[in-house]
Amino acid sequence: MEMEVDCQDSSPQVLVESAPGSPNKSSKDNMLDLLDKMELRVERLRQEAFRLEEEKDKVLTTLVSLRNSDLLQNLPDEECKDVLRYADRVTMRCLSVEVPMKIERDESQEDSLHQVNSMIDAMVVQLRADPISSRQQCITYLNACSSSVEQGVTDKTFEAAVLSCSLDDQKHIQKRLQGLLAYIDKNT
Repeated sequence: MEMEVDCQDSSPQVLVESAPGSPNKSSKDNMLDLLDKMELRVERLRQEAFRLEEEKDKVLTTLVSLRNSDLLQNLPDEECKDVLRYADRVTMRCLSVEVPMKIERDESQEDSLHQVNSMIDAMVVQLRADPISSRQQCITYLNACSSSVEQGVTDKTFEAAVLSCSLDDQKHIQKRLQGLLAYIDKNT
């Protein structure tokens, strides 16, 4: 009778010492089975960290849009200042949340990621002044992240920068742009 060890609730020492083994498997095979389970847990942790980072990006994007909102511009000065102070406080609290997900990058990949983030940030800043152009720019950026271009053209400079990023970063950039496009479509 094989006993199942709950890998999520057990301490590491208990896991290794009580790892269930099949009488038909060698100790090495039993240890490899345990490592396979741990690898799956690590992958779930990485996915959750990415999800949390995406949520943080969505909150920050919403706060930037709020600052650039016509509603804010229509408030009396004192009320506008109150709202901006509150937005600053929420922004600072959001920025204090860090999900330390280490992605292995060489110097070239770091530079490329910085370039990509700068281009996306510039597009977000431009959003209030020209939402239609920003939407088109977002689509060209998304096309640069995809092997199948669905709408129109691809921004070749952005594409070159994205392709120089790590694979994990490429996935994150694409999801960030998809979220940004959904936000633009919803709010324009």
